[in-house]
Formats: sequence, structure tokens, C-alpha cells
Amino acid sequence: MTTFVDRVELHVAAGSGGHGCASVHREKFKPLGGPDGGNGGRGGDVILTVDQSVTTLLDYHHSPHRKATNGKPGEGGNRSGKDGQDLVLPVPDGTVVLDKQGNVLADLVGHGTTYVAAQGGRGGLGNAALASARRKAPGFALLGEPGTGGDVVLELKTVADVALVGYPSAGKSSLISVLSAAKPKIADYPFTTLVPNLGVVTAGSTVYTIADVPGLIPGASQGRGLGLEFLRHVERCSVLVHVLDTATLESDRDPVSDLDVIEAELREYGAGLENRPRLVVLNKVDIPDGQDLADLVRPDLEERGYRVFEVSAVAHKGLKELSFALAEFVAEARAAKPKEEATRIVIRPKAVDDAGFTVTREEDEGEAVYRVRGEKPERWVRQTDFNNDEAVGYLADRLNRLGVEDELMKAGARAGDGVAIGPEDNAVVFDWEPSMSAGAEMLGRRGEDHRFEAPRPAAQRRRDRDAERDEAEQAYDDFKPF
Repeated sequence: MTTFVDRVELHVAAGSGGHGCASVHREKFKPLGGPDGGNGGRGGDVILTVDQSVTTLLDYHHSPHRKATNGKPGEGGNRSGKDGQDLVLPVPDGTVVLDKQGNVLADLVGHGTTYVAAQGGRGGLGNAALASARRKAPGFALLGEPGTGGDVVLELKTVADVALVGYPSAGKSSLISVLSAAKPKIADYPFTTLVPNLGVVTAGSTVYTIADVPGLIPGASQGRGLGLEFLRHVERCSVLVHVLDTATLESDRDPVSDLDVIEAELREYGAGLENRPRLVVLNKVDIPDGQDLADLVRPDLEERGYRVFEVSAVAHKGLKELSFALAEFVAEARAAKPKEEATRIVIRPKAVDDAGFTVTREEDEGEAVYRVRGEKPERWVRQTDFNNDEAVGYLADRLNRLGVEDELMKAGARAGDGVAIGPEDNAVVFDWEPSMSAGAEMLGRRGEDHRFEAPRPAAQRRRDRDAERDEAEQAYDDFKPF
């Protein structure tokens, strides 16, 4: 028997891009054959897609950590690395994707609907793609970007037209079993149904789905019983059916009070349930006492404006009238729905004055630090091999062409001031030297850049200060009494 799971926390990680290759073509009698390093492959995405054959999130409950494959690094001979394989995760129809704070990221309804939960990193360019008139044989390549990742919450909300709601043992499972081909578990004790059951009903030319929602009790909207676990499965249903037990053995219950309790819980839960069309089913009228009680409460229910149907799931009484009435409700609800329009492609051109990055001045222990934030600068930093001076020089040239140096000057930065590129918890910090861009005369041997041979006093001061702090912390750890 398959266990039903309708809420899981999923940890996803996309694949990282492969590194580019720095290679020079070597052939007999051609000692300088030119760069031939290939590009790295793209990292694989993690994609959630709706699959009608999947009805539970059980697989992700047992194995919540999912990761796509990385891209392969480039190779010499202009051979690009292989792209990482996308990881496609099938989810049930009606799955809602949320972040850890409860914000909705995607609502996956309809077969084939997809959502990219984690995006793979770009592959790094090889030195063949970086070659130019200035750099005929780059001695470096770009690194592959790491893939995105994080935690998402998957919640399943049943997609059905009609929801059967009521107290435990009111006969909802029996009713859905005779209205459709569904075969739920049926027994004479409360909370027999522990998972929503779905069935398909055909009434004339109308075909609709009906859901048997597990029993509700007072306090369900506050989490008592199975309330919060399954009230969300009612949210998508267009029509609500109150299944009332006319043959209950509990002396403190009757159909009208049961209806009032369930209505109160629906109002307390919210989500627009109080405004849904509804009708009332008086079940188990095949029992003599049940028929007498139905005759007694029916006028009161009709006075409240409800359409009331007397049925017996066991004796198959009143089922045809009920199924056609539900078909009318469903048809009206479908007609009232706004027509879905084709998704419009909205083009938002970049503003003329949008530089694509920002520069802000911050203070770090009395020293000025200028923080640069923007998609391009941060991506370029992630792709740079800081062990290669030529690669760092290439980064400096890219930043200058983007206009970062001009903005730093406008913000008041001076030579030797610290510049941080990226968020505070993951930034690259360096000492700024104006006019870092230069021509080919600044390039030395492959992998070198003469601009980085000059001493940088501010960087040395920062290194000395960090070393003193580390030494003091180590001394404290060595002598503390515990």
C-alpha cells in the first residue's frame, strides 16, 4: 500500500558549470599554434514537472536531497565539455512550491507544467574563446559558475471540482465509492480515511472529479485532528458538499449542529471557502431512524437556502439526482471562471541610465570600503581564477569597460581603498588602483600581468591586521581555562 504524503521539504542543488581549458595547440614545426582550450559544459537544472501518474510526494519524503550533475570541463583541441544532465522531478498535479518563509514560488497545475527549482551554472570560456587582437594566446580560462540551490517546500492541494466534507464516519467514502469508480477504504470507525480520495463522475455530458476529504472535527482549522493536514485539499474545489449523518449514535450530535460546526471551521480556515457554492446530503436514510431524522431537519436546512438531497450509499438511493445536481453546480462554476488567456511575452528593455550595477560606500573598522553589486560584476568575479594574474587583469579590464572605475571615482574612492564585489557574506575584496586597464604591453608571459607586480601597501596593511587578529584569537584559545 502506498503511503500518502502531501507536504515535504526538498533540498535541491543544480550542477556547477565546467571550467574552461587553457591550452595551446602544439604540433611539430608549429611551436606557437595558438590557443585551443575548449569551453566548459553547462551545469544541469533541477526541474519540477507535473505528472498525472504521480499522486503523492512520498519519494521526496524518503530522499529529500536532490542534485543535478555538473558540466564537464573543456579540453584542448577546441573540445567543449559535456553539459550536465537536467534532473527532472515529477510531482502531482496541484503541487504548490514555497520558500522557507511560506512565499509561493510556483503553483503547478496541469499536466506538463514545469518550474526550475535550481538553475545550473554557466560553463567557463576556454582560452580559445578569450583570444583577441590584444591577447593572442591567453594563459588563462574562465571558471565555471556554481549552480544555484536551496530549500523549497512542496505542498499538495488536491485538484477536484467537488469536495465532500463532514464529520468522520458520515459516509463520505461510501458515497464516493458509489458515485465513481474509486475504491477507498470503508469501515465503521472514525478516521478510516487518512488520505484524500479522488473519483471521476459522469453525469450526462458533464464529467467532473470529486474528492473525499478526511473527516473534520471541531478545532480542525486550528490543527486539531486531521484538520490542517487536509483542509488545504478543499481550497481548489469549486463546489462543497456537506455529508450529514442521519444515523449517528452520538446523543450530542444531529445533522444541523454538525453542519454548523463544519461551516464554522471553513470560515475560520478562510481561503474563500465560505463563499463556495454548496449543497447538503442527508446520508444513511435507508435506516428507519435515519429517514425520520432527515424528514425532521430537511425543512430547517431548506429554510437556510440549501439544496438538500436524501441519499443512501448502501441502498443506492438518490444517487442519480445528486450526481446531476452536482454536474449543474460544476458547469456553473466552470462558466463563471474567467477565461484563461495566452501568456503574453512582456519585453522590458534595459533603461538608458541603468549601468547594471551599484556602488555604495561602507565603513570597515574605520577604513572606507566600496561595495559593488550587480549581476555582471558578481558573475565575472565567480568566473575568475585569482591564482592567475592574467585572469585578474582580464577581470579588471572587464570591470573598467563596464564603467565600475568611473562610478568608484564618483563615489569618492581613492587609490588603496578597499573594493568589495558581491554580498557581504561572500564578497571578493581588493585594493583599488585607478586606471587598471592597459594594452598588451602590460602582459608578460602566459598567466602574468605586470600591473600586479607593484607593491600594494593597503593590501599588506589589511593582511598584517588580519594576521594580528588571528594570532590574538589563537593565543586566547591556548590559554583559556576550559
